[in-house]
Amino acid sequence: MRARRWSEAVTHHGEGPGWDPAAGRLRIVDLTRGELLTFDADARPERLRLGDVLAAWRPRAGGGIVAAVERGFTLVDPDGTVRPGPELWSDPTVRMNDGGCDPAGSFYCGSMAYDARRGAGSVHRLAPDGTTSVVHRDATISNGLVWAPDGSEAHYADTGTGTVFRLHPDPVTGDFGTLEPWVRIAPADGGPDGITRDAEGGIWIALWGGHAVRRYAPDGTLDAVVDVGARQVSACAFGGPGYRELYITTSRQDLAPHEDPDAGAVFRAEPGVSGLPPLPYAG
Repeated sequence: MRARRWSEAVTHHGEGPGWDPAAGRLRIVDLTRGELLTFDADARPERLRLGDVLAAWRPRAGGGIVAAVERGFTLVDPDGTVRPGPELWSDPTVRMNDGGCDPAGSFYCGSMAYDARRGAGSVHRLAPDGTTSVVHRDATISNGLVWAPDGSEAHYADTGTGTVFRLHPDPVTGDFGTLEPWVRIAPADGGPDGITRDAEGGIWIALWGGHAVRRYAPDGTLDAVVDVGARQVSACAFGGPGYRELYITTSRQDLAPHEDPDAGAVFRAEPGVSGLPPLPYAG
């Protein structure tokens, strides 16, 4: 199947799509501009700048959002009040990159070095009580992270290794434990970037440099491909009525001004399977 361009090229480095059930709107991030974009029904974005970098976001159970900024977490209250948290590290060469929530309501985001050096990233957990911890180390480009609704397993992409892993995080601490390689992407096909899960347990993987999103069945078998009209496909998420629409972000990072003109746009497909509401942050 083929995704259609849904928005104009509105981002430099589009990432982190997600549906906000309370607003009934799609939100994405423009990562290197530090902006949260909230779209109306005509695909026109309203922008909120939250820092020099805005890596990921999720809705909060009580309203508002939680976000990962360059070196920490930030809360946005329902009235729009922004409450930045402390910096979690001081190294300016490392930034947050992508994340998600578990069914218990903790928010996780993984990091990477700006130069993508091997093993420089970690995954940080923000618990509902506001405490933070490191649950995984030695990541290269820590990327998509999604849990099963019952918390029994999660899937996690490290783009630097070309691998999507299956894991069984500790239900109390969130520690990742042993990573089980689940799907490996050949370098010629792109790198596994953002991921999402559908209602049937399928995992959808955005392929950075691959012009596509792939669906893998629960047993790891490739069973669907969505062609995307931009090369640097960064992430995907379900939204819209019944979560039947797949929204796909793309990036203009490192592209020349007239190269790949649809890069930076949001694309949309109707893949014939429904997604799931986003797991919210409980803090």
